[in-house]
Amino acid sequence: GASRDDLKAQQNFKEKQGFSFDLIADKDETLCQAMGVLAEKMLFGKLSLGVERSTFLFDADGKLNQVWRKVRVPGHVDQVLAAVKALA
Repeated sequence: GASRDDLKAQQNFKEKQGFSFDLIADKDETLCQAMGVLAEKMLFGKLSLGVERSTFLFDADGKLNQVWRKVRVPGHVDQVLAAVKALA
């Protein structure tokens, strides 16, 4: 997982969710720009640059296998798990 939050916020989120893996703090937006996830969003009637929730699935060789854009959380994990199982 990655976001523009700082390391402290990432650690707090990791602990709250009980994750056993590290999260990436992309404060300078290098990863966001490389993955093309920055998009204009309307927030309280004003346009701002935000992160389009996305999932990227890489295979064991590091090859990008599948991309989901504009992710909605409900049901998404099932889609990703099915794609991961199909890679195996």
